[in-house]
Amino acid sequence: MKNMTDYESDLHEWLKSPENAAAYLNAVLEEGDKSAMLLALREVAQANGGMTAIAERSHVKRESLYQMLSKRGNPELTSLFNVLHGMGLTITIQPMQEAGAQPAL
Repeated sequence: MKNMTDYESDLHEWLKSPENAAAYLNAVLEEGDKSAMLLALREVAQANGGMTAIAERSHVKRESLYQMLSKRGNPELTSLFNVLHGMGLTITIQPMQEAGAQPAL
């Protein structure tokens, strides 16, 4: 019988790589679902030391980080930049691949 691994542990191990975390967040971002994006950011935060570590590196209070990334969270752009920076990531803007493609909002 094969040894089963824990999905969340495997995901967090995979998300420790900045390249993997960026690909994961970009894939979720393309879906245009705010709740899914906040969940994905929580997963990346957990993979990179947890909320306390990310809060410290982001210079954001831990409680504020939890609120920002909650299901009802609505982080300001500056806060989002700080959190991503604390995860070793940044936001980039690029043109859509298909001409005439509509953004998912």
